[in-house]
Amino acid sequence: MNRFHLYFLAGIILLSACQPSPNAPSTSVSSPDGKLSVDMMLVDNGKPAYLVKKNGAILIDTSTLGLDIAGQPFLGENMTISSASSSEFSETWEMPWGEQRMVNNTYHQLSVDFQEKGENPRSMTLVFRVYNDGLGFRYELPGTDSITIMDERTQFALTSDPMVWWIPGDWDSYEHLYNSTRFSAIDALSKANHPNLIASYIPQNAVNTPVTMKTDDGVYLSFHEAALLDYPGITLKVDPAALSMETELVGGLNDVKAKVGLPFHSPWRSIHIADRAGDLIESNLTVNLNEPNKLGDISDYFTPIKYMGIWWHMHLNKNSWDYASGKHGATTAEAKRMIDYASANGIEGLLVEGWNTGWEHWIGFDDREGVFDFVTPYPDYDLEEVVSYGKEHNVQIIMHHETSAAPRTYDQQMDTAYALMEKLGIHAVKTGYVGPIIPKGEHHHGQWMVQHYHRAELAGAAHKVAVNAHEPIAATGLRRTWPNIIAREGLRGQEFNTWSVEGGNSTEHLTIVPFTRMLSGPIDYTPGIFKRDLRPYRDNELNTTLGHELALYVVIYSPVQMIADLPEHIGDHPGMQFIRDVGVDWEQSKVLDGEVGDFLVMAREERDSHNWFVGAVTDENAREVSVSLDFLPEGKTFTANLYLDGPDAGYKGNLTDLVIETREVKKGDVLTLPLAEGGGAAVSLLAK
Repeated sequence: MNRFHLYFLAGIILLSACQPSPNAPSTSVSSPDGKLSVDMMLVDNGKPAYLVKKNGAILIDTSTLGLDIAGQPFLGENMTISSASSSEFSETWEMPWGEQRMVNNTYHQLSVDFQEKGENPRSMTLVFRVYNDGLGFRYELPGTDSITIMDERTQFALTSDPMVWWIPGDWDSYEHLYNSTRFSAIDALSKANHPNLIASYIPQNAVNTPVTMKTDDGVYLSFHEAALLDYPGITLKVDPAALSMETELVGGLNDVKAKVGLPFHSPWRSIHIADRAGDLIESNLTVNLNEPNKLGDISDYFTPIKYMGIWWHMHLNKNSWDYASGKHGATTAEAKRMIDYASANGIEGLLVEGWNTGWEHWIGFDDREGVFDFVTPYPDYDLEEVVSYGKEHNVQIIMHHETSAAPRTYDQQMDTAYALMEKLGIHAVKTGYVGPIIPKGEHHHGQWMVQHYHRAELAGAAHKVAVNAHEPIAATGLRRTWPNIIAREGLRGQEFNTWSVEGGNSTEHLTIVPFTRMLSGPIDYTPGIFKRDLRPYRDNELNTTLGHELALYVVIYSPVQMIADLPEHIGDHPGMQFIRDVGVDWEQSKVLDGEVGDFLVMAREERDSHNWFVGAVTDENAREVSVSLDFLPEGKTFTANLYLDGPDAGYKGNLTDLVIETREVKKGDVLTLPLAEGGGAAVSLLAK
């Protein structure tokens, strides 16, 4: 046989391996509007696979599925389709708090049962839910025993080389700047050993989710997961040459990924699909893939608020968390000063960091077990007096529990600490997990920590406490089921603007975050910095304007929005009026315009008042955006207060140049907003 015949035969074998088995029944399901479809099939050697189409064109090519189970053969080949069923579902449910009040949840579902050939066959079910804005799918296993899942082999085969906005598949941190490259140019390993991260582990060329892409045909995709409980988080391993990704479960001790009981179902693997970048943000796919509210009405202890903090003090290095330093920030006197300013400006909350003993021995120490005491304050902080003073001034205290990534210590004290909060009438806590996880070998995003984070959330619910986790596992929509799970950090936040060796967050950072990280859930980014030049405390200055900063109260969603700067830096600045006015709980939210990494224009209607607010941010490029007020109700007049970049504003110019204009507007009017380089605009539309 000559070389040509060998090549021809090899091509026939390769082609046939990629085709569905002629004896395997194929099943499919479409979205309610018929534009998206999923085909399930068996390919080479009985491997379960799926394929996603949009308007008849292949969007996700044939991608195989399966699980590696300890002590067993790979579960994902030599299988047959034993049965399949389909169903439809539609409901409208109400968010107790959130980006909008009413949420439509309509999907078509397909369940396909697979069974191995031969003796003692094992079974596996794949369940797909297809919405108009994307899809979710998960594994289901029957049985009564328990198994150890060593990894998951869920493929996503792309059909082109899209633009991707990504951070590396770090098992311990999401606090990376986003990269904007073609898929084929992703190199996550080049981001290892980051100088600003004390907890970081990037074992392979993989990305963290949500990861967002745009094809050359103009289709937007974002890959994530939903309803993550008692299972590791995922990263997506990248094969740049094959233009494909495959799930990699975050590991734990002894290379064990997941110990699960049977019957079992995995979290949902989700794909947002949109024709417009803004549709990614408006999608409710992640929360819809979660179960309904299990807690009922929690408004007796949590409603969305704006808050200040004894926090920026420490990042500026003006004060310290620890008492021994001699410049302790969390004193009774400072807390009362902050409460006075918050109360005078209608700010409902105050976060106090560094109030409890243990801060002298947290960062940089391996023996961090037992360091923090979550009920004992330092001598210069009277917890009960501060709480009482706050109540007198209508300012609630937000508790802070930094664990120093020693979660076993927190587990031992959790019930006592939350009981103290309940006794004092403190109903929100910010938890923190700075540093490498103890015990060594566990990671922030592994199963062991996923279980811990949820224990804290359930303990919070039992004591009427809402939980805002920092250094967390990524949000996956669990706030629908447990609405006391409020904001999370899980991104490179405001504090990097103070001490980052790279000079702070990039100008484009917050034009990417809403299209990536924010798709997973609410963000505690901590905006509100009025003093953009951080001297004399730090040598840094921010890379965006004050107009950009004010716009974040609309652009970045959180039910707890911080005003992070110090009272002496804000004073009676006229820009503070926008923060006094802006809502924090929304009737509806609309993306008016935007492109990932370039700019974003958001409009949100406040619940109850029905005032509207608009926020616009841009990257390093100046631009002018037109905002049609068609979203306003017919026949009503609004007072529009525009907070705009001034003529000298820009990230290379005057970072605080702000002009304020006021006019009356109505439905159909158009506002023209000039955005400086690194700039932004904030608009309040107050009903007359």
